This record gives sequence, C-alpha cells and structure tokens, in this order.
Amino acid sequence: MKAVCWQGTNKVEVETVPDPKILNPRDAIVKITSTAICGSDLHLYDGYNPTMKPGDILGHEFMGEIVELGRGIQNKHLQIGDRVVVPFTIACGGCFFCQKQLWSLCDNSNPNSWMAEIPLGHSPSGLFGYSHLTGGYAGGQAQYARVPFADVGLFKVPNELTDEQLLFLTDIFPTGYMAAENCNIEPGDTVAVWGCGPVGQFAIRSAYLLGAERVIAIDLVAERLQMAKDGGAEVLNIAEIEVGEALREMTGGRGPDSVIDAVGMEAHGFGLEGFYDQVKQAVRLETDRPSVLRQAIVACRKGGTVSVPGVYTGLVDKIPMGAFMNKGLTMKTGQTHVHRYLRPLTELIQKGEIDPSFLITHELPIDRAPHAYEIFKHKQDNCIKVVLKPHQVA
Repeated sequence: MKAVCWQGTNKVEVETVPDPKILNPRDAIVKITSTAICGSDLHLYDGYNPTMKPGDILGHEFMGEIVELGRGIQNKHLQIGDRVVVPFTIACGGCFFCQKQLWSLCDNSNPNSWMAEIPLGHSPSGLFGYSHLTGGYAGGQAQYARVPFADVGLFKVPNELTDEQLLFLTDIFPTGYMAAENCNIEPGDTVAVWGCGPVGQFAIRSAYLLGAERVIAIDLVAERLQMAKDGGAEVLNIAEIEVGEALREMTGGRGPDSVIDAVGMEAHGFGLEGFYDQVKQAVRLETDRPSVLRQAIVACRKGGTVSVPGVYTGLVDKIPMGAFMNKGLTMKTGQTHVHRYLRPLTELIQKGEIDPSFLITHELPIDRAPHAYEIFKHKQDNCIKVVLKPHQVA
C-alpha cells in the first residue's frame, strides 16, 4: 500500500509499504477513504520529537471502511463494510481511566509507556502515527490501517453524511469542542482564542455552541483571521496590535472570562521574548515556545479559566506563575477524550448546527503529501486544512 512516511526533519515521502495485518483478536483493518494533515503533525515534521524513526507512517486523522475484523471483536454493531471514523487516541475500554471516560489517558494502549514516563511521569494513551513515545503505531496517512481495540475505537457513522463532514470527528472537532467545554462557559461570557488554525476554528464555533456571547480570535495570518470572522469572532492581528491591551479595552478592563491556547509548542513570539525562546529551543534548553501561554495567562480575568488544547511536549520557561496564582486561575488541558464526543458531535452535524467541511481548503491525492506538508507548514496558497485521498490517482 501507499503511505506517508517520515524520513527526517522537513522530509516526508510517499512509499510503498506492506499492508497491515491483524495482530490481536481485537484488531480491525480499515481501508482509508479520507485522511488529513494535522497541525500537531508539523511538530514531527519540524523534528521536535526525538522518538521518530525514518519510515514511520504519519497521520492520526482518518476514516474509512472496515475490511477485516479480528475474531475477538465484541461490538456486535460493527461489521465488515461499515463506514467508520477512528479516534486518534487509542483506548482499551476497560482500565481505570477508560471507565471514567478519560480515554486519552488509557493505561493499556501505549506499549512504550516506560518511554513516556521518563519525561512525563505517567504515560498518556497510545496515539496513531505520533512517534514511539506514544506507542509507535502506524498512522492513517495511508491506504489501510490497523486499528487496535477496534471494538472500542471504531465509531460507525451515518451514510448520508460525507467524509468531509465527518473526518474531523477523529481529532480537531472534538479537540476544539473540549477546549471550549473546559472553559465552563456561562451565558454572557467572553472567550479569547489564540490561534486560528484548525483547532482554533473549531474552538471558536464550539464556544458559541456552548453559549458564549463573544469570541475574540487572535492570529497573524489573514486567511485564518477571515475564517474566524466568518465564524462569528471578533479578530485581532497579533502582528499589528498589542493583544493584552486590546483585550482589556474590549472587555472594559476586566479581561476575557476564559482564554484558549490553540497554538502550543511552536508559538511565534515577537521581540526579545520571541528571540529568547527561539535560541533556547535551538540549543535544547527549552523544548517548547510558550509565548501564547504567557500572554493568555496574563490576559485572562481574575478567577477565569485557561484552556490549553495546543500540544506541549516538554519544558517551558518564564511562565508567569505569579499572575496565575494571584488571579486564582484554573488551567484545564490534555489530549482529547475523543470517544466521549463522537455521538453528540455527530448529532450536531446531522441537525445542521455545524458543517465541519467549512475548514477544508485543499483536497489532494496522497501522492502529493510532500507538497501538502510544505504548503501547510509555510501557510502558502491560503492553506488552512489539507485532506488527502489515499485511493485517488494523482
């Protein structure tokens, strides 16, 4: 089969690799009909995860059709030929955390948990296509994928909805929704969202779905800001304005009720602070660039909530803990518990309350994945979200 394989920093190749096989009775094989490049894939592309190996298959946003089921599958609702989406978090369904619906914290799905425990203290769940730190699982930017714990992970979807409407249930729609949910939004609230990439776009729309009165979106890319504006947000260009001062003025001096960092570890800082983070990250004295997180903490109103869906992998410097503690802030974060949101978000799509396909700017055959990574990374050709079609001829 064809698959997008990591070959080093800023290098991916489409290669012919062996088809996946059933390895465990609870496995399934899915023929992938649509897959996508996620912003967090760029952290791997940019070389910030030391546990990647040449030849690793990338991708954790994918859906398709069941073509093979292991003999241990207990879910009687799954059959060969069913159309399914696949959560990017792999969960066993039976451990302490799965029983609490904390699916991304599953104790049993990361075979390399010892590796994650070294930097993190405890291991998160296994993740598709996201380095050996989270299991070394082959990803979904391919023509076929093996899905472990398929009786828990595979979610059958309505045939009347298109791939383009459903694909983002695998990650970024639930991620944006959970980010907004973590804000504990009350009627009349103002939510500020840093980052108008795919997760930020869904966080904006989810905040409104959950009752926010105002959403203020912050970015520096014109087409992303326009998409946020189209979604109902007021927008601020961080390259043209001092965001903290602007937020105070827009909220009568109080600050936003909740703030969302939808950027994460590769935030673009400015001035001396931005230079500091770039240098420290380059010499590995700091693994992540937290300029957005710093801004969000300082900007949030007293007693507010800091929601962090943006991916961080290690250590950050100069976090304003004085502001965090003295303002009595709450922080909520974590990999998304995708399984928890699949059914309710599918129902929102069916009711017409949201159509996730608004996000797609590029749809390409899988053979053009190297080009897709480049335009996505460098924000060329107004690229906000790329969907790859594994079985489409280039």
